[in-house]
Amino acid sequence: MCAPASSGPLAFPPVPAAAGPASLASLAEAAPSVSLQQAARFWLHLGLVSFGGPAGQIAMLHRELVDQRRWISEARFLHALNYCQLLPGPEAIQLATYLGWLLHGTRGGLIAGGLFLLPSVVLLLLLSSLYALWGHLPLLAGIFWALKPAVLAIVIQACWRLGRRTLKGPLAVVIAAAALLGLQGLSLPQPMLIALAALTGWIAERLRPGILVPAAGPSPRSSQASAPAQAALLPQKPASASDPAPAAARLEALHGDDTATPAHARLRPRHLALTLLAGGAAVALPLGLLCLLEGWNGPLATMARFFSRVALVSFGGAYAVLPYVAQGAVEQFGWLSAAQMVDGLALGETTPGPLIIVVAFVGVLGGWHAKGSLAYALLAGLVVVWFTFLPSFLFILAGGPLVESSRGEARLAGPMRAIGAAVVGMVASLALLFAAPVLWPAGPAAGLDRASLGLLAASLLLLFGRGWGVLPLIGSAALLGLARLALAAIAG
Repeated sequence: MCAPASSGPLAFPPVPAAAGPASLASLAEAAPSVSLQQAARFWLHLGLVSFGGPAGQIAMLHRELVDQRRWISEARFLHALNYCQLLPGPEAIQLATYLGWLLHGTRGGLIAGGLFLLPSVVLLLLLSSLYALWGHLPLLAGIFWALKPAVLAIVIQACWRLGRRTLKGPLAVVIAAAALLGLQGLSLPQPMLIALAALTGWIAERLRPGILVPAAGPSPRSSQASAPAQAALLPQKPASASDPAPAAARLEALHGDDTATPAHARLRPRHLALTLLAGGAAVALPLGLLCLLEGWNGPLATMARFFSRVALVSFGGAYAVLPYVAQGAVEQFGWLSAAQMVDGLALGETTPGPLIIVVAFVGVLGGWHAKGSLAYALLAGLVVVWFTFLPSFLFILAGGPLVESSRGEARLAGPMRAIGAAVVGMVASLALLFAAPVLWPAGPAAGLDRASLGLLAASLLLLFGRGWGVLPLIGSAALLGLARLALAAIAG
């Protein structure tokens, strides 16, 4: 997804300037200058315009909260981002949840993450329902005929970008190739590959320091360790006297570098135990109810268990976890076909919010194919969303106090670099999975679809050669599909 032009800051009152860190600390702990209602309006607005995938969404958060609103300083923002990059799950949602929690506690975190996610959930459930009801009609079939090659090109571009940023040495290339072989050739489960990659990275860095983590640049033990990833995510601004957010101004942030940790963000064993208990209940009670309704192996209970595992292994963003989703949803459970998975990814690319929200499409199609009922399909979509995103909220609400108390402590960079390399192989595997239904829609025996191949080549040229964004490409492909249908109707 491509980020739209900024619509400018919302009309919130500016954060009052303070005389120094002491007064800022008092302000942050006693009476936050940003009310919960004002913050909620911002998070909902963000959810409505958060196109651009995780890179665009994190850049938008940085621009709004660090540069414009002064709600948080650069260093604290990067420290929160470091933590979210280490977690499985959609990092932009987790970062919004973390910042909302830092501002207003548990309620603020739930509201921030929930409102950031809500528009994409509603929109994709609606689009998925329309697809389930009328996706077979000539109009939609014609549109998706043109969308499929464009989506394949987007996946190839994602693989290229990840590889260029991640594969910095021979060992990283070997790990990526092994992950591709493990998925495509050996059909190994993705969690196993992630664990093996992390173990390889840990051992390699102990035996030969620097083989995965370059010695040059910031130390991986710094709280700003993940410089390569952050450089790709945050807007890069040249240093100049006209910089709207000079270094001195960062001291005025509501939560600045020297601001004391708010009372609600400090580690409290009783609060941590209650948070873990509530999170466990939020998983166990719905799963128990689904098992009572349909049994342990019923479609909804199976989806709940599978997408809980998805939530725990989704390192590296949506493109990294989609091979695991496709492996389970297409090959293991048969909830939808590979061609329909491509269609779902096309819908996900056109909606705001995290790309991993495409799992809602998988749930709707799985429920529709299981029962043929739209109400059941929507329930399946909601079940999938609940069990996919719930762990992300739990990671933040339970782990946030530990993160706030650990600024500047060590991180394991080697395993994360190795996981990043494995992600490249996994995304390449996703491209191969999607290539078959796109280029040979009627099967290998029917031969190559030359029109689809031409559309794929044109899409790659526009993405790589012309610098097109995802939304213009998707929109143009949809218009091309409509034009093809119109010409066919005129000729007929």
